[in-house]
This record gives sequence, structure tokens and C-alpha cells, in this order.
Amino acid sequence: MRYLISTFVFIMLFTGQMKSATAKDFILESPDKKLKATVTINGGLSYSLAYMGKVYLLPSAIGMTLADGKVWDGKSKLIRSGTSQTDRILQPLYGIRAKLREHYKELILEFSGDYSVIFRVYNEGFAYRFRTSLKDSLVLKSEQSEFRFNGDYQCYFHPALSEADYRLNKLSEVQQPNYSSMPLLLKTPDELNIMIHESDVMDYPCMSLSSSGTTENRLMGNHAAYPKRVEKGGHANFNLLVKEREDHIARTKGPRSFPWRLISFEKEDGKILANQLVYLLAATSVIKETAWIKPGKVAWDWWNALNLSGVDFKTGFNTETYKYFIDFAARNGIEYINLDEGWSDQFDLMKITDKLDMPELIRYAKEKKVGIILWCVWYTLDRQMIPALDQFEKWGINGLKVDFMDRDDQVVVNFQERLLKEAASRKLLVNYHGAYHPNGMERTYPNYINTEGVKGLEWNKFDAGGTLPQTDVTIPFIRMFAGAMDYTPGAMQNYNKADWKQIFDRPMSQGTRCHQLAMYTVYYAPLQMLADAPTAYEKEPEYLKYLSGIPTVWDDIFPLNSKIGEYVCVARKKDKTWFMGAMTNWSPRTLNVNLDFLDPDQSYQAEIFMDGPNAERVGSDYRRVVKTVKKGDEIKLEMAAGGGWSARFSLINK
Repeated sequence: MRYLISTFVFIMLFTGQMKSATAKDFILESPDKKLKATVTINGGLSYSLAYMGKVYLLPSAIGMTLADGKVWDGKSKLIRSGTSQTDRILQPLYGIRAKLREHYKELILEFSGDYSVIFRVYNEGFAYRFRTSLKDSLVLKSEQSEFRFNGDYQCYFHPALSEADYRLNKLSEVQQPNYSSMPLLLKTPDELNIMIHESDVMDYPCMSLSSSGTTENRLMGNHAAYPKRVEKGGHANFNLLVKEREDHIARTKGPRSFPWRLISFEKEDGKILANQLVYLLAATSVIKETAWIKPGKVAWDWWNALNLSGVDFKTGFNTETYKYFIDFAARNGIEYINLDEGWSDQFDLMKITDKLDMPELIRYAKEKKVGIILWCVWYTLDRQMIPALDQFEKWGINGLKVDFMDRDDQVVVNFQERLLKEAASRKLLVNYHGAYHPNGMERTYPNYINTEGVKGLEWNKFDAGGTLPQTDVTIPFIRMFAGAMDYTPGAMQNYNKADWKQIFDRPMSQGTRCHQLAMYTVYYAPLQMLADAPTAYEKEPEYLKYLSGIPTVWDDIFPLNSKIGEYVCVARKKDKTWFMGAMTNWSPRTLNVNLDFLDPDQSYQAEIFMDGPNAERVGSDYRRVVKTVKKGDEIKLEMAAGGGWSARFSLINK
């Protein structure tokens, strides 16, 4: 992370000069004055939040309880308080913007008992965290994180750790499981979006939410207790299932800061796509030399079952097939190929399959300047981490796809950070699958190049219901608020609702071809998959050329007409070129979009891929149109049921 500008810092180190409503109320306003936080000490510690003059969160209690009986809840003596304001421009290594403004006001309350609580208000939202000055080992029994709302708001519950459809219900409507992983989005009667998540989660379990189910309209934070006993189980014994837990959530050591709990507000659905509060709150990068970290696309093997056609060899898990993947990647500027399950024994990464000539494959990939990413089971890698990573470094492997954690307790969080450290020292990227949703660690370790944590395209292989277009146009606003998302798009067999079926080795997507294509612009994924077989893309050269030219990281973002669960539309910029993507659910839709995001006094060539006239019957039907446009022009986007629209706007040299 590089800091370009540090424009203003103001600090008050004593309580007497602070703006307060009462002796124990502390007021903190966002720089744009839209968001106001009231922090109250009154027999405990709580906060309330108002946005645009209206209260949405009532006083909500916070605290932490240690196993030795100490409680950090604001009841001990307030020693000192202070406020500060920070305004600076960040330049991320990669992301959705080349430059990002970090502007917030901060309040620190320091209490007797060796703890402080830090509150921040950004234009993007509100956050708080606990910090301790204790230097000894700590055992955290529990954390109190309360969210009391000023109404029975609609909630988008995510009733699984990482991969599920969202469930829309009111706060008062308790459904089973009464559990939601985060982020969680609430929609108020006046259409305000409230997002709850966390950031900078290190050496600590992730937080989930449950509803109190009372008239209090309250959500409560929960944490998985520390594992006491685990057993192998789950799919193919790839998981370590927790069979017994301790009576505490974390074992750690001070002095340290604990994770940020954050609440963000956006009036327009589309603007959620540009809200980077999670990133802003995360710790800055600990990796000093980063030139080797290269985002890009991946020719993926598993989803398409290695189904090449029109070749003169038997396809499957063999050297010839993967050489074809390498050639395909090299010809089309695709940075990586992925070797999924099968290149090694799943429980011994040092035991390589005899179906592949691994040294020859690695040599060939290097010759073609294509990187290799290897899949592995997490606890196998955990057990063999140092020898396995040393071997991967010796081979010249570029990254790892690590799968089947399916937990978010402290043990797994610590595994993820430990692997990122060790991988970075060997210049290896890491893509986590079967993982909890991102919560800031990717800023601290930018070799953390992507995360699944989403009901993505793979569900069309093995689930009778598959992945629906409605889910596709919900996840950008909720799951992607947390960070990068490895949905793994790119299906070339595309079917409507009536004709789609689940076939494991011949998978197909629900919705149209352009619905899939739009994902490469709508979804943010620094490491982005091409899920289908190389030969499927090669049969449509102009489509492949366009797809392979879409960036995976961006310089700017411009949200457009969008509505959660119905449709999404966004423009993104890389260098001087703009891209725009739009998707709809199973309802056909027409959007009129003004091209205000284009630079003024310039002409652009728009290369447009849109649903064809028969796309509702034949999902792979599309049209390619090229036209000249300029800033301020209005363009009509016509999408079939489950459809999409994608365009590249290239400057015309005068």
C-alpha cells in the first residue's frame, strides 16, 4: 500500500473539548455529515446510528468477556478520550480503483482495565473495535455485538457459512437455521440499504448473526467456539469436522486490536458495488516486495471435466490434455492454468500421480510463459505445509487453490494467515475455496488473490436446482461487498429455465451466454476463471477475443441502474478503456442507460455483445454490434429472461 497524500490530521487528547450531547454521550459525524454515531457510556457501552437525520440503529450494547472473569463493557473508569480526523489517498496494489480516498473521523475511549474502544465514521459507514494493552496470553470467552434496529426491517439472511441462496425475511420472522454468515444486508421501508460485516479478522474467529426473534428487532453477533476435537469427514473426507468445542472463542496474546465490526449505509442499490469500507478498515500490507503478484485469468479444468473436442488425442487427466490448456492460455493472453483434484494424492501432496509428467508440464508452461495453479485439500497442506511449499517453489508453481476449510473458527482463520505468510515468502498466490467470506485479510496479504464463498457456477454440476439468475443478481450487492468473489463464470452451454438440467460431466448454465459474459465485468475477481473447455471457446473466435481482453482488476468504477435480486449494471475502467456489464434475473428487461461515465470530448467505439433474438429459447444466441458513442449518449440494453449485456468502449484516436 502506498500513500500518495496525507492532507489533514487533527487530534484532541482530552474529553473537555469534545462535542457531546450529555456528559457521557460522544457524537461522531461522517465527513459528509450524513451519518451520525452516538456513543453512550451509561452503565455499559453502546452506540446508536442516524443516517440523513433518521435513526436506524437504536442503542446497541457491545463488550468482551475474558475467561478469567474480566469484562470490557464500558463499566470501568473512563481514563481518557480523543478524536482525530484522517484524510488521505491510497493507491492499492490492485482492486476496483487505482486510487481510493480514506477519510474518516475517529473516537478513542480508553478505560481502566487495560482496554480501549475505537470508533470510526466514514462516508461509507461506521465501525468499532476493541483494543487491549495487556501483554499476556488472553482467553476470550465471548463477545457481545448487538444490532438493535428502529423497525422490523427486511433481512437477506445467508443461512450457510459460504455457499447458499439468500433468504429474505423480516427481523421478527425467525426461520431455521437462525443463522447468517456475513455480510448481511437489511432493507428498510424507505429503501435504505444497511450492510453488516467485519474487517481485519486475525487470530480470532469470524462473526455470524442470528435474530432475537422478539419485538426488539435485534440481531446478535455469534462466534464459533474454539475446536476441542475434530474428525475427518464431509465430502471424500476432505473436511475436518468439529465434534467437540471448548467453552471459549479465542486464545490469543496482547497487546493487540480485535476485529472491526462495521455497518454501512447506501441509499442506492448500485452504489453498494463501489463501497470499500471493508478494505479501508483492513490492516495494510505486510508484504514488502509485490512485483510478483500478478492478477489474471485462469483456464480452469474441473468444471468442464476436461471435455476437449476436435483434438487427435484421448482427453482426460493426462499430460497432452494439460498441454492443450497451456497452448490455449498462451494463444489468448490467459495468465494461468489450474490443475484441480487429481494431480497428487489428496492426502499426500508429495505423492504425484503417474498420469501426469509433472516436470515436463512445468517445463512446457514456463516455455509458453503460462503460470500453473495447484488445487489441494486444506488440512493436507496444513500438515505438509513447509515441505510442500518448498517443493512448489522449486518447481516454479505460481499459486495454490486451497479447498474444503468450511469453518470460520480461530483455528481456520489462523491457518489461512499462516499459509499466506509462508506462500508469500515463496512468491505463491492463494485462492481459497470452501472458505468463509473475505473480511480484509486480502489487503494485508495481497497474494490472497481471490475467495470463493459464493454459490457459484459449480452448483450447476452437482445440484438439482443449480445456480439461478436471481442469485447471480443478488450476490454483487451482498457477498461482493465483502471483497473479491470467485464465482468461476464462463459457461458456453447456456439454457433457459425449462430446458436446463444438471449433468455433472457435461455441465450447463442457467440463463444466456451474455449473462455469463457480463459476469466478467460485473463480478470483481482478481483471479478470474474461464470455466469451460478451451475448444468450446475456440469455436467462437470473436467471442473468445472479447472475453480474453476483459481485465480482472480496475482503475475506476461507475455503478449504474441496479436493483438487488432483479438486475445489476455497472461500468468499470482500465487505463483509457471502459467496460460495462448488465445482468437480469428470469424476467426479461430493458434498461435505458446514459453513458455519463465516458470521458468528455471523446469518441468511443462500442463493441457490444447482447442477447440474440432467440436467446430465450436458445441461451447461446447472441449478437455482436459495433457503433460509435460519446459521453451523454443514451443506450438501450435489452436482455432476455436470465439474460445479460456486455460492452467495451475504446477511445477512437483523432
